[in-house]
Amino acid sequence: MQDQTAHDIPLPRRARFSRGTAQRLRISMLLLLPTLLAPLHAQAQTQPMAAAQAAPGVTSAADATLLPGLVRERIGLQISLPDGARPTLEALVIRPDRPGRWPLVLMTPGTPRGHGNGVADRAPELLLTAAVAFAQRGYASVIVLRRGFGRSEGPYAEGLGSCRNEDYPGAGKASADDLLGALESLRAQPWVDAQHVILLGKSTGGFATLAAAARNPQGVVGVLDFAGGRGSSRPDYVCEADELIAAVAQYGVSAKVPSQWVWSENDHYFSPALAHQMLSAYTSHGAPAQLAVLPPFRDDGHELLYDAPEQAWWPTVEPFLKSLNLPTAVVINLPPPAALTTPAGLNQGCQNLFDAYGASRNEGKAFVTAEGGHCTLTLIERSPQDAAQHALERCNEKWSGCKVYAEGQHLAE
Repeated sequence: MQDQTAHDIPLPRRARFSRGTAQRLRISMLLLLPTLLAPLHAQAQTQPMAAAQAAPGVTSAADATLLPGLVRERIGLQISLPDGARPTLEALVIRPDRPGRWPLVLMTPGTPRGHGNGVADRAPELLLTAAVAFAQRGYASVIVLRRGFGRSEGPYAEGLGSCRNEDYPGAGKASADDLLGALESLRAQPWVDAQHVILLGKSTGGFATLAAAARNPQGVVGVLDFAGGRGSSRPDYVCEADELIAAVAQYGVSAKVPSQWVWSENDHYFSPALAHQMLSAYTSHGAPAQLAVLPPFRDDGHELLYDAPEQAWWPTVEPFLKSLNLPTAVVINLPPPAALTTPAGLNQGCQNLFDAYGASRNEGKAFVTAEGGHCTLTLIERSPQDAAQHALERCNEKWSGCKVYAEGQHLAE
């Protein structure tokens, strides 16, 4: 019930876009978009969970082109829950392609509005901009999808109560169980420094990090909460906001882990005013936390972490990491992706979109052209094949003469 379908391309506020179907969690960008004013998410190719965990240091040829110096692995994390269940959660790893143990950033995304509707359509790629930013600075970034999200096993466990009777503590417990179960599973990985762990969450994922931090898990040294909360049923409205504040206050009773909260001035899920109320309640019991409110971002600043380039939020995160004696300097520089030949006859909006397409570091993308200079593109899929299928479907709904021009960072045969 929290954040809207993510948009891959930061667009100016006047831009219009098509969201695509919820069943596929994709963004199909259509023609007539104005010029793009911000860079794309840096994203990486993914593989089916059936591939299990790739050998350390192994990347596909596409990954070597788009993420040189980094390893991308899709893994399944089997977790142990208090009731004895052992579901496997979908996770995506982005880490340096070098030997050693790296501080761990365990990330988890938010939830679409609608009491869990659409969670099965979530994909880890939503947080790849952040994952790559941390990996470039010497962290092992792991994006985990909680129960019922994406390809994670188990029924969705957080859809408790209703707008008139929200069970915020119950939802927080379920999400924290998943997050800390994933952390326990990751401790054994040879590339994880389990004594230096950051929990990072967006929206309901941010709420999950606060619930998890209240248990003071071993090795967790900090929390990054990006617009954390629950219960936003429509813009600028939160179901039983007082109960949400009370739940956050309860987490602050026991939490000893320092946290940095990051908001945007125009967040239409959880306003900065509400964030200040939650912070006051959380810190009233001694929990260490601070709030930064960044300038407005597009039409809804709630999507900052998904859509904005890292430069929009890293300057706020960096001092917090330095205060924890964690690394902040870039150790792996990524060159621009290889240039692709622009298809002939595109209208101006589609020319801009193709430039953006070429800059995306996610291999799970596709660009489709149509008669009249029209186009569609999809940027957050798990594979080029899925992206091509979905972009082609969207194109055929609007125009004729649709054909796949590019898949991943390659022109179609």
